[in-house]
Amino acid sequence: MLLEYFQMIDRVESIDLDAGRLVARSVVPEASPVFEGHFPGYPLVPGVLLIETMAQASGFLVLAKTGFAAMPFLMSVDTAKMRSFVEPNAVLDIEAFLEHDGSGYAVTKAKITSDGKKVCDAQLKLKTVPFSQLPIGDVVKRRADEVGLSAAIAANGQPET
Repeated sequence: MLLEYFQMIDRVESIDLDAGRLVARSVVPEASPVFEGHFPGYPLVPGVLLIETMAQASGFLVLAKTGFAAMPFLMSVDTAKMRSFVEPNAVLDIEAFLEHDGSGYAVTKAKITSDGKKVCDAQLKLKTVPFSQLPIGDVVKRRADEVGLSAAIAANGQPET
């Protein structure tokens, strides 16, 4: 996890496209410029970055479900609940569940746990924009490969795109 670069997902652990479920993992770094201000002497991961972590897991799920045809952008966060603090070195288990995909939008429910404890959960809405309209398809595909999304898709018996 590189907080200052918004690279929140370290690894996609598994994906089940039929069930619409993705599991990912991240380890909060011991040190980050983010902690210099949040909070000096008591470093905590900002809640907004936890929401971004759930959004990225949801985005990877939508990318896989659509065969990398469209880029998901976070549009709204509904019913978000922060349940506990996250400190440096925490191992985060992230799950995203696809509730709806179509008409240019996707809706997911996502949650983060750490050491078996609930950290946060939310319903997220994402707008999907075809990569034919965006200049970032190669960058997104490369990042998906780096975190193991393509390998997870292949392990699930789904064809890679």
